[in-house]
Amino acid sequence: MSRFNPVFAFAALILLIGAAFADDVVVLTEENFDKEIGQDRGALVEFYAPWCGHCKKLAPEFEKLGTSFKRAKSILIGKVDCDDNKGLCGKYGVSGYPTIQWFPKGSLEPKKYEGQRTAEALAEFVNKEGGTNVKLASVPSSVVVLTADTFDKVVLDETKDVLVEFYAPWCGHCKSLAPVYEKVAAAFKLDEDVVIANLDADNYKDLTEKYGVSGYPTLKFFPKKNKAGEDYDGGRDLDEFVSFINEKCGTNRDAKGRLTSKAGIVESLDPIVKEFLAASDEGKKEAVSKLEEEIEKLEGSAAKHGKIYSKVAKSFLTKGSDYATKEVARLERILEKPISEAKVDELTLKKNILSTFAA
Repeated sequence: MSRFNPVFAFAALILLIGAAFADDVVVLTEENFDKEIGQDRGALVEFYAPWCGHCKKLAPEFEKLGTSFKRAKSILIGKVDCDDNKGLCGKYGVSGYPTIQWFPKGSLEPKKYEGQRTAEALAEFVNKEGGTNVKLASVPSSVVVLTADTFDKVVLDETKDVLVEFYAPWCGHCKSLAPVYEKVAAAFKLDEDVVIANLDADNYKDLTEKYGVSGYPTLKFFPKKNKAGEDYDGGRDLDEFVSFINEKCGTNRDAKGRLTSKAGIVESLDPIVKEFLAASDEGKKEAVSKLEEEIEKLEGSAAKHGKIYSKVAKSFLTKGSDYATKEVARLERILEKPISEAKVDELTLKKNILSTFAA
């Protein structure tokens, strides 16, 4: 787990904008469509198919639109998967993908959108039809853009695990991958030891040739202990990327960048914690000493997490056997509030370790 970096203070501001892009476009189905559409707000709806290349290209633009209009109570930005909701798509005459339709407030009679498929053009249309004046939200990219001058410094840094996408600006598959790759980078942006990067292969052909890249996109993983690079042959959806990074880098993130329940857990300390919980008061003191001896042997993030184990054990001794349970409940209440992403990480780590003492 990475150390806190002041740069991430900015992340707290971004957090206030809203959740991740994908959460800001309402998923519509045959079950909820009439409950959401034709009610007390206008709605722009994309009818799409998951396999459609044009839909994949539109996705980041539509998600940006969803984020921008999230706070506009009179507007809904939604999407319908026509593979899963064929009846609904047939009802509204959808015969090609993507089809974008505007549903005025209180109406189930749509108007087809025929404009450009950019966030800017879509926002202008929604503002005109919905009588709003919403500006597009600006969310920074977490993908590190590499150049010939920075490649070696970033990729060959033996303190970093680096995933690199070699892409071409004209490549359709690269354009389809782009929104997924952005989400991968966003998921691991608080892990300083993990870098998600890309390189424009058209502009840096020498580097492309050096690493044997002949098709686009090509993904290569450069772990701390192998800077020759390894081909990434895994799947190209978000969950598969996240699983790969977690396995290779020892991280514990989910697709939204949240720490999982495994984060912070040091398996070598588990037997001592069990011994601590089962011991008498005097035995608990001995177990704490044993715990601290084992923590001294740890390195890297495990050493950092070990310090939390030590603090929790000592607090358990002074505050009583229900300390861990009460503290877990308190942290869960805090985590439900709008706090910075860095703070969420900090409290989640502590909660996970506390939970081992509350068993």
